[in-house]
Amino acid sequence: MRRRMILVAAVLCLAAPGLLHAAPWEFDPDHTGVHFKVRHLMVSSVRGEFEKVTGKIVYDEADVTKSTADIAIDAASINTRVAKRDEHLRSPDFLDAAKHPAITFKSKRIEKAVNGTLKITGDLTIRGVTKEVALTVEGPSPAIKDPMGYSRIGGQATTKISRKDFGLVWNAALETGGVVVGDEVEITIDVEIYKKPA
Repeated sequence: MRRRMILVAAVLCLAAPGLLHAAPWEFDPDHTGVHFKVRHLMVSSVRGEFEKVTGKIVYDEADVTKSTADIAIDAASINTRVAKRDEHLRSPDFLDAAKHPAITFKSKRIEKAVNGTLKITGDLTIRGVTKEVALTVEGPSPAIKDPMGYSRIGGQATTKISRKDFGLVWNAALETGGVVVGDEVEITIDVEIYKKPA
């Protein structure tokens, strides 16, 4: 029995250096983007993005369904390329960024879909209101090596939400019928993670 324990200990000692030097996948905020689209005046769409995104992605290479995602978006970093509109979107009429500075998404489960995509279900919190949403994910892509020798993987997640579900109810009626701002918001998240050489 003692000899068996010694053998097991020896195997663990030999394996430990490799485990200790296994590099984790890291979230790359410089190559991650959160974009959205919403109808304007019932005739066109306004597109925008959030310029500051942080987060943590735990990527399980052996079983992607065991991976997790925890994303935080700076609400005040919204950018639709119109300063006056962005100021309104940060106000209490919409995101109320002063009181609710972060928009967050925390995954709860990941499932493989029949068409080769992934379905990530998680809690989305906007303006202090949390609702469960499902993201459709294309990816993860095959790993590639960048010029610095880092391994990189990317993916794109999409979903649609009702802004009213999160307390963003401001609107104005048009004389000809309809409203200024549509309710449905299309969201696209492009994510990139990397791993340094061991």
